[in-house]
Parts: sequence; C-alpha cells; structure tokens
Amino acid sequence: MSASALLPQTAPFGDDDRLSLDRVLGAASPIQRAWLAGFLAGIDAGQAPAPCVDAPARAAEPLTILFASESGNAERLAQDVAKLARKGGFKPKIVDFADLDIADLPKHERLVVITATWGEGEPPSRATRAYADLMGGSAPRLESTRFAVLALGDTAYAEFCGVGKAIDARLAELGAVRAVDRIDCDLDFEAPAAAWIKSTLETLAPALENSGNVVAVDFGIRAGAEISREPVVAEIIEHVNLNSSRSDKETVHLALGFESRAPAYEPGDSLELFPENDPALVESVLAATGLSGEDPLRASLTTERDTTTLSVKTLETFAAETGHADVRKLLDEGQARAWIEGRQLIDLVEAFPASLTAQQLTALTRPLPPRAYSIASSRKDVGDEAHLLIAAVRYETHGRARGGVASTFVADRLKAGAATRVRLKPNKHFRLPDPSTDIIMIGPGTGIAPFRAFVQERRAIGASGKSWLFFGDRRYTHDFLYQLEWQDALKDGSLARIDLAFSRDTSQKVYVQHRLWEQRRDLVGWLDNGAQLYVCGDAKAMAKDVRAALVAAFADVKALSPEAAELAVTELERGRRYHQDVY
Repeated sequence: MSASALLPQTAPFGDDDRLSLDRVLGAASPIQRAWLAGFLAGIDAGQAPAPCVDAPARAAEPLTILFASESGNAERLAQDVAKLARKGGFKPKIVDFADLDIADLPKHERLVVITATWGEGEPPSRATRAYADLMGGSAPRLESTRFAVLALGDTAYAEFCGVGKAIDARLAELGAVRAVDRIDCDLDFEAPAAAWIKSTLETLAPALENSGNVVAVDFGIRAGAEISREPVVAEIIEHVNLNSSRSDKETVHLALGFESRAPAYEPGDSLELFPENDPALVESVLAATGLSGEDPLRASLTTERDTTTLSVKTLETFAAETGHADVRKLLDEGQARAWIEGRQLIDLVEAFPASLTAQQLTALTRPLPPRAYSIASSRKDVGDEAHLLIAAVRYETHGRARGGVASTFVADRLKAGAATRVRLKPNKHFRLPDPSTDIIMIGPGTGIAPFRAFVQERRAIGASGKSWLFFGDRRYTHDFLYQLEWQDALKDGSLARIDLAFSRDTSQKVYVQHRLWEQRRDLVGWLDNGAQLYVCGDAKAMAKDVRAALVAAFADVKALSPEAAELAVTELERGRRYHQDVY
C-alpha cells in the first residue's frame, strides 16, 4: 500500500499533518501498526503504555468484568482482572453495576462478577437498582453466557457474601453456565482472590487455535498515577476533641503530617488508618487462655490480629481446636448466631475456658483490617497534611464496656507527636464536579468530613458554583462540628447556605431529612438547574431516609406520582448526580 493512500482527504488533520502520518504509517510493519493502535487505545482509556516488546500474539476475546463495590475493593479487583486478562488474550471491559442495563446482559458471553455485600445482606448502594432488576421477573435469559462470581464479605455478619451468593444463583437460574465455582472471601481477601482470578482466566481463556491474529500489548497505569498500597507513617500534629466537655459524644479532629509529601489525595478520598488493639483487652484474652507469658503472641494480637470480632466461624474453629462440648452444642442446636450477638472474642474464651496454644489462639482471629475515614481537608488549603474526623465509639453489652477498635485507639491512645500508619484509599465516585456546578452536601455527624474538604477546595480554586450544606448532630451548643469554619465560609461566599438539624435540642427529634423536606422547593429547584447532590454518613438509616425525603420532595414539588418521583431520583443516580459515601 502506498503512503499516500493511507489517510483520506476527510481525515481530521491538516495537509502537513496528514502527509507526516502517511509517511510514518506507510513505512510501518503490521506489528508496529498494531502496537500503535493499542498505544492510542491505552491513551484514550487513561492509561500509558508499558508494552511487552516480545509479547506473543493472542486472540482478543471479549470479557466483561462486572463489579458492585461499596468501599472500593471490588472495583480494585475488577481492575486487577482486566490487567491480567489483557495478558491472557482477552479484550476486557469493566462495567460498574451502577451503569448496567440488564437488557444488555445477554451480549456478554464471558462474564466475571465481583461483588461486595453490604451490612446484613444488601447490595452496595450504587448497585441497588441493577441488582433489583437482575432479581426481578424482567431479567433476560442468558444461555450464551459463561460466568464466574467472586464474592466479598465479612464473616462477622450473618449474611456473609449474601449478594454474591444470590447473583451466582440467579445467573444460573437465567440459564448462564457457571464456568468456575464461586469464591467467598472474608476481609483478608487479597491472596485467595488473586489465586481465583488467575484460575478463572485460565478456564475462560480463548482456545489456542483461535490465537495468532492480535498482538497483546500490556498497558500499565500512567507513570506517576499508580496508587501505592503500602502504608506510610504519619505524625499526629493535632488531636482535638471538637465536642464540648458537656457533650455525650467525643469527635476527634486528627491532623496528620508526613515526613516528605502527603499522599496524593483528592477531595472525596479516604485514608485507611491501621489501628492497634486495646492492650488491656489483649491481656484479658491472654490470661483467659493461659498464654500470658507469650510475648511474641502479645505483640501479634496487639498490632496484627483482630481480637474483638466474633463470628459463627470463630465458634466452629474453637470447637474444632478444643473439643469444647458446650460450644459444639451451641452450633449443633443452631444457637450460635444468637449467642454471639453483642459479644466478642473475650466473652467466648471466658465463658468456655480452655487452655490454648499460641497457634490455636491465632487461628481464632483474623488479620486486623485498617479502618477507612473520609479525608476532611484539601491539599490546596492545608498543604502536606491530611485531616480526619473520627467519633469515638463506646457502648456496653452483656455487662461489659466496649469500644470501637480504631476510634478508641485514636481517642484514647494517639496523642500529638505520636505516629501511626495510614494508606490512601481513592474514591473516584465521590468527586467534585466542574467548579461552575452547584453542589448540595448532606452530612450529619462525621459525615461532614468530606464536605469540609469540598468547601476548602472550591474556595481555593475560586469555584463559581454555589454550595449548600445540610448538617445535623445532637445539640447545637455542644456538637456543632467545625462551627466557626462554616460561619467563615458563609461570610466569604464559599458556602452559599447551611441548614442545621440538632435532634436533642427540641422535644421532637429533627434530622437532616426533615430539613430537606422543609426546603424541598429550593432543593428541587437547585437539582433542576443542574446541581449535584452528595450524601455521606450512616448507611443503615440516614442514607435511606435522605433518599426517601428526596423522592417525596420531587413528588410534592412537581406533583408526580410516587413511581414518577422514584424514577426522577433514579435518573439523578444514573446520571452521576447523586453521590453517596456511606458506611
């Protein structure tokens, strides 16, 4: 083919550029052209090339990777699958459950599903609509689909990996062929998930006789953009209780400094904090199991193992290791789930005494996971610092005082000058829009944290869009977190308006959803004019109540039926204008 025949006159380039491209392409070999095509595809996908020069030719077989994620783990694993799949001769496509049209499912002949389970068996909030469609009567038949499901969960909950199990069963029900058995992963999912991914891709791999027509090009993440999974050490430079001394709450503003630069976080991201267990609780567990003299075990239980979580799996392990008849009876009679409610590991080893080895006690625990907290600062405002907002969790059950592992570690044992480990956890689904776009922020309690970052960021860049904040807590006088900062933001215009709900200041409890209803006409008006809405905080009640209030607001203001109002809110979600960061 002559060089002059490669690009038509209608190509969107000037004459000189077109001639230059013709000269380069006309002299290129087929392999060079294939590499360049992959290079440009990688650029469009937001990736820079890290080509395998000697990569063998493979067939580019389509592979759909469908994920449903709450904390980001399922999405990260989906990216891992895609990266490995490219090397294995696939053409992977990652699909967020939030964007899935169920009617399109039959088009996906090879399907890998990675899904988390939220709370007691619920799908991640962004996946709720598509999950309901999949489980509903209008879901299509899938006889041409081969699938595999990786389920993420937490054995501390009764419905461990419940959503993954339900999707796995439903796909088979719809006629799809299970290519690989489902794997159910606990919090320490990294190693089993990696092994499953490798095995699954080998099973789904294209037949050898079909290979040879496409050059495999492995694209890495754009240089400098890959997020490290390694923790970094941070110094506590501020540790301030934002509640008054008369409050029944304790909410710590934690300012972290870094030896070099702060992690490259954006507003909406989180930091995972690596906590340590309460030393007194560790000593109690060691004493109850006859292992008080085991110093290496003490160190491990303090910094590496989860010494609080109690699950049915823990009881099963305990019964197997000790042969304890009473624990076996709880399991055999189906009473284990009821017994562990409100109890922890210390309750088990004290209620059913048994001498354990260090290895046996370790087997009763799982790795101590980090806790993720929304970052409450913008780097444009605080420089190489990162701020967190953490409420101390304290309660009593079965006659024993208890506390949240990470929150009491921060409140009771971290002081200014101390060091702790943290790791950046990006959240691209909770990002600020264009600076000219209006935003509505709903964040009671510590849910206000990312919105402090939002306001700082928009002030720093001179955003022209308006910002409206809904905040709630218990008492105005004692629990108005960052009160002076919000008042300053109102004065300088970086916050256009604020609506407050303090539940204990009146005889009738008032929450943020009540303020949404009161301001429903302005709320719907802002949304009609293109505003984006953000919700952060409790998933179990608050987030659902806020959504219900929004549906009711659309129904009332626009005189819509309940079904039409629901559709209006669903369209906000599908249009990426309704964002949630809930826990």
